[in-house]
Amino acid sequence: MTRPLPAVAALAAASVTLAMLAAAPVATAAPPWSTPPPDPIVTRAGLDPALTEGRGAGVPFLEQEAENARTNGTVLDAGRDAYTVAGEASGRSAVSLAPGQWVEFTLPAPTNAITVRYSIPDAAQGGGITAPLRITTKNKPYTLTMTSQYAYLYNQYPFTNDPNAGLLHPDWWITECSCVPQFDLPDFEPAKPFRPMKFFDEERVLFDKTYQAGDTIRLTAPHGVEATVIDLVDTELVGPPVQVREAENVLEYGADKHGRRDSAPAIEKAIAAAQKSGLPVYLPTGTYRVDRHIIVDDVTIVGAGHWYTKVKGREVALSKPAPDGSVHNGVGFYGKDAADGGSRDVHISGLAIEGDVRERIDTDQVNGIGGAFSDSTFRDLHIQHTKVGIWLDGPMSNVTIDHAIIVDQIADAVNFHRGVTDSRVVNTFVRNTGDDGLAMWAETDQNAGNVFERNTVQSPTLANGIAIYGGRDNTVARNLVADPVREGSGLHAGARFGAQPFEGALGFTDNTTVRAGGFELNWRIGLGSLWIYALDRSIDGAIRVTGDHYLDSTYNAIMMVSEWAVRNDVAITDVAFEDVRVDGTGTSVLSARVAGGASFENVDARGVGAVGINNCGSFNFPPTGSEFTVADLGGNDGGGTTGAWMAEWELPNTITCDDRPPVVAPPPPSPWAQP
Repeated sequence: MTRPLPAVAALAAASVTLAMLAAAPVATAAPPWSTPPPDPIVTRAGLDPALTEGRGAGVPFLEQEAENARTNGTVLDAGRDAYTVAGEASGRSAVSLAPGQWVEFTLPAPTNAITVRYSIPDAAQGGGITAPLRITTKNKPYTLTMTSQYAYLYNQYPFTNDPNAGLLHPDWWITECSCVPQFDLPDFEPAKPFRPMKFFDEERVLFDKTYQAGDTIRLTAPHGVEATVIDLVDTELVGPPVQVREAENVLEYGADKHGRRDSAPAIEKAIAAAQKSGLPVYLPTGTYRVDRHIIVDDVTIVGAGHWYTKVKGREVALSKPAPDGSVHNGVGFYGKDAADGGSRDVHISGLAIEGDVRERIDTDQVNGIGGAFSDSTFRDLHIQHTKVGIWLDGPMSNVTIDHAIIVDQIADAVNFHRGVTDSRVVNTFVRNTGDDGLAMWAETDQNAGNVFERNTVQSPTLANGIAIYGGRDNTVARNLVADPVREGSGLHAGARFGAQPFEGALGFTDNTTVRAGGFELNWRIGLGSLWIYALDRSIDGAIRVTGDHYLDSTYNAIMMVSEWAVRNDVAITDVAFEDVRVDGTGTSVLSARVAGGASFENVDARGVGAVGINNCGSFNFPPTGSEFTVADLGGNDGGGTTGAWMAEWELPNTITCDDRPPVVAPPPPSPWAQP
């Protein structure tokens, strides 16, 4: 386990600086303020909340971006490039503070708790530093301990914590040199740190009193840290802790609520008693140290609320690998393996799970919740610093995850992995994942009848906001996805990773993406806010996209593509778009780089930066036209710099291929005129 450096030494060693890593230029520092505080600007995913109404998770907090607050620091210029601080920030901007500088927020509503999303430098040799952030409210100081011990990954997948490491895979293609160094340029050495990512972390503070709307909260950067970057503050009014009197109280079985002793045995005794008594297990306010999996079956576990009850553990190296390949253990509630029948009737709510995962090891089972469950619920949870928040290995059915907050993960927030059926993730908030935010992966066994609905996914640093890999009759509805950074999209359907075929109908309904459709670094092309990808096989199951809004897409709103090597073997067919709005694209509404076709009805677009349909088909360019056919079913209005996006001369399969069209940044999203 990486141990924190002593505070003074750690700050002195922080040579991997944010200034070095942030490639984008910065704006002029804001002047000191002496005027009364401005009205607070409350946003959702960096937008006016009216633009996302009815979509995304219903959360108890109010978001304020630091770039909209009062500061004597420096507002970072907006930027969307990978490997930059601004690119990973919510809304693609933040405020950088030199020692002693501050940013100040005006409270929009009564508040007794805040969450601060921030970034501080790594240590020179990796492993992170810690530093205090001073919080002042009505002249009363509080201190929040910032850390970069769970941030900073470098290099090639599966990444390293060492900023000075050489290439992990010199036999892989490197876009920076357009080569495979082992063969083409044996002496190639990339600049170090190579491909830094995952700059941000967040911390929560529960105050000892309630402050009123109009009061101010000032965050002041510590001395000894070259740059403290504040991305946003979430403010909240947290209710009192939940009391459960008729329960098996873990304190009565020897649990230590101060976190000094291992509480796992006491919690397991309480679970065994609850399985006999039929009562729930109750974890009162406190921090309970758990450094391994607690196996749960046929039990209800209730905390006092995730602000009050924390189950926290260290990552522990195993003396030898476990049968599943794990080389570490860590805090987590796990169902029995599916091969052993899985677990049933498990209900966990009202607590936080805080792990200690700092590196990505795909064989490790160090997730907040894992294993197989059926007829189970996971509610009102806060999960942080685990590998995956909730990774469910089926076959299993009838699981509901709702009102969860899952942040700062090394990999996914939630993954329905193989054979998960009739299960739901609803009203869940996700931020800063190192892989897909929410995923259904039908590897080996088909996923079917699942729903991701009314969730918010922000700033996945790698891969997609919401990804569906194979499956039958699954639904993605009324979600809000913002700011995917690298090698991914807002919404994704992929025939890849050995997934089962798409069958029945996959529905994308009434979702909103914001600042998605980023750059694919290996292909060197812009993706789509919705990305449909045929790699392992054709996608011939129905995909129905209805009511989606794609706002401020960095490149395309929609990308349908196959890999070059299989372009003549696969196709994407039976895709229909209806009642979709596209508000701003850097390039096209549709980029088609695959055989097949799609239909469009009542798809309205504005602020389109390039040709509306960039139709390359399979790149064979036959005289009969593109291998991808566009069906215009009417009502497809609007366009951009090149005219109507659905131009007559582009139909039904006119080749309009521009492999890498220039980007024209669109205007900011705005309300759509009512018909």
